[in-house]
Amino acid sequence: MIKASHFVNVVFPSILLFQCYILFAIHSNEAQSTKGTVGQMLDTQTIFARYQSIRPRLPKANFDATTRDIQSLLDIREEVDAFVFDAFGVLNVGETPIPGAAARLDELRASGHQIRILSNAASYDHQGATTKFQMLGMQVTADEIVTSRDAALANLNDVLWGCIATPTDDLKDIPARVLRLDTDRADFDRVDGFLFLSTQTWHEPQQKLLRESLVSNPRPVMIANADLAAPRDFGFSLEPGYFGHLMADDGLPDIRFFGKPFPEVFEIAEASLQGISPDRIAMCGDTLHTDILGAAARGWRTVLVTQDGMFAGHNAQAYCSSSLITPDWTTKRI
Repeated sequence: MIKASHFVNVVFPSILLFQCYILFAIHSNEAQSTKGTVGQMLDTQTIFARYQSIRPRLPKANFDATTRDIQSLLDIREEVDAFVFDAFGVLNVGETPIPGAAARLDELRASGHQIRILSNAASYDHQGATTKFQMLGMQVTADEIVTSRDAALANLNDVLWGCIATPTDDLKDIPARVLRLDTDRADFDRVDGFLFLSTQTWHEPQQKLLRESLVSNPRPVMIANADLAAPRDFGFSLEPGYFGHLMADDGLPDIRFFGKPFPEVFEIAEASLQGISPDRIAMCGDTLHTDILGAAARGWRTVLVTQDGMFAGHNAQAYCSSSLITPDWTTKRI
């Protein structure tokens, strides 16, 4: 059975709805002129403002008033037993590894620290995610990786799921019946629920089909990547969480989010770090509302990484002050 927690049925004020759909229309038009999909470029201010607008749907956490700047994770290795890393903006930007990241993972592991990668990327199965990081030069094993896809699949029941996925995803790891969705409205109406894994080939007309199908027959929507956006080589891409929150804005029921900042992925990571107290685990991420907020809600320590991800070229402290999301430490790179 699908758990009731984290289901969203929130109607925002009409002015916010209007603003969200205006942004959606503008960005969709931009996407058609860049990559031909809804995975278009955004900017830090817009993404941050959208995260702030959905804050009531996110976990709650308490924060200390101060943040300490550090040169690297080596400065805090005596205070931490396990380092958990976001991927995009911390280890890599799109398909490009961040200089020094792989070597730092090796160094921390060699010094006796546990290493985990906690990623909201749901486009790959678990083996695919492992292979991707290895191809980026990181000597990681499958048991050191936790993804939002893992969490979503663990919460599927045995019905027919309509899958929104990349064309290369064979969907063989999904423990239920699946139907790949494209542009046939009959397929949208036929399935018992929706599993949203990727926006790679997701267009505005498909989003319209999904919404219309849900209006006529409400069913669960499992958003397997809770991110609104992700840093890429070309800028930012819109991710499944963006479209999930548009549907939640519309008052559609049973929109469920998996991945940071929601607890399921953190629970999987904690289960793999038996014997380590939460306050000896440090989450290293580039996004306040996912990495930092989600980890703080679990009682973990937090490191905001600022040079290459969400806040590249921006004053990260200003965003911390505005959101009142205060990491324990900040560093340019790990």
